[in-house]
Amino acid sequence: MKIGFISLGCSKNLVDSERIMGMLRQGGHEFVADPKEAEAILINTCGFINPAKEEGINTILEMAEYKNGHCKKLIVLGCLAQRYKQDLIDEIPEIDRVVSISEYPKLNEILSEVLEIEPLVSYGKSERLVSSKPWTAYLKIAEGCSNNCTYCAIPLIRGGNVSFKMEDIVAEAKQLAANGVKELVLIAQDTTKYGLDRYGKLSLLTLLQQLHEIEGFHWIRILYMYPDEITDELLVGMTKLPKVLPYFDIPMQHGNDKMLKLMNRRGSVEDALKLVERIRELFPSPTLRTTNIVGFPHEGEAEFNDLMAFTKAVRWDRMGAFTYSPEEDTVAYDMDETVDEEIKEARLAALMETQEAISLANNQQHIGEVMEVLVEAQDGLVGNYRGRGKNSAPDEIDGWVIFKADRMIEFGSFVQVKITEARVHDLIGEEVYA
Repeated sequence: MKIGFISLGCSKNLVDSERIMGMLRQGGHEFVADPKEAEAILINTCGFINPAKEEGINTILEMAEYKNGHCKKLIVLGCLAQRYKQDLIDEIPEIDRVVSISEYPKLNEILSEVLEIEPLVSYGKSERLVSSKPWTAYLKIAEGCSNNCTYCAIPLIRGGNVSFKMEDIVAEAKQLAANGVKELVLIAQDTTKYGLDRYGKLSLLTLLQQLHEIEGFHWIRILYMYPDEITDELLVGMTKLPKVLPYFDIPMQHGNDKMLKLMNRRGSVEDALKLVERIRELFPSPTLRTTNIVGFPHEGEAEFNDLMAFTKAVRWDRMGAFTYSPEEDTVAYDMDETVDEEIKEARLAALMETQEAISLANNQQHIGEVMEVLVEAQDGLVGNYRGRGKNSAPDEIDGWVIFKADRMIEFGSFVQVKITEARVHDLIGEEVYA
């Protein structure tokens, strides 16, 4: 069967999509990029915030148009399916099946029945079909989240934190390495909590030590590190694992203690400053990335000014920031003292202007440095190559290293680039040879 597959949302959702596609590929089915050619279309949706929900609904409605042609089946999966299953069934009759995340243990049976095909292997038992660049892959080490931040719907959708078995994670990683993956990116809603539920203790370092031994990986990157679980033991252990990059993605969400408590975030601003100081003490050139929410209920000028001061004190290398989006069924949804949308946008603009100046100054410190770069693309018009250094995560959430070379370079290769110019997000340079 020819199948069109659309994966929306975050990298964690992408891993789910790759597992589902692996099931279908092992069953002998073919994936097509053009929905006009598809006999069935599957959409893995995101349901985290309102813009993601809107994207999901719009995509479903767009794909429903193809039901009048070659396509006979339209199946919706993922977070939107988990959270709004009955609404989707009631409102969009073109959908043949809505599959919630809680049904994934029987996904092979469901898909076999709906698509009228031969039985499939169980979800997660087939080899993943990595759909991103072949030299980089995400590895999900846990599902769900137990932090219960007051603004977040993830526990409602995905449930509490469940760490995967370490031996299963290592086995999947070995398969990825055997298939040519050079950069492994660990993901979960909270990677630093890994193992606490399953082994009774924080076990991320133990996992990293096992992954580090796998031949083939050049870089191992960790995303979504909860600040109060970044222990000194973990930091010191990372210094002894050269494949593990000193890339610290620490979603703080705010820089004021009152706001952190309202968000149900553990730890304090002072704790975070001490953590940053310790990271910079242990690692010669770490990358510090964060995300912040602007305009959360009860955020006044004083609280926002504290966020600005915190940003200037830390001098993050990377920052993503968003205006608060109220999510139904969360604690914050019913909070009073909401912030006007115009004020939210003005504060967001001010925060990002401040961060851009910091990012530029931080990038300028790389001028003259010879940086290892993973080559990923080439500009067609001028022929410059694009790649990422240790300081940039995949999928364009961070900047590029754009460089000239006097030879053809295979994508997925590591090269040495001397940095000659810095911009807010990108670095400019030229390849150098040993």
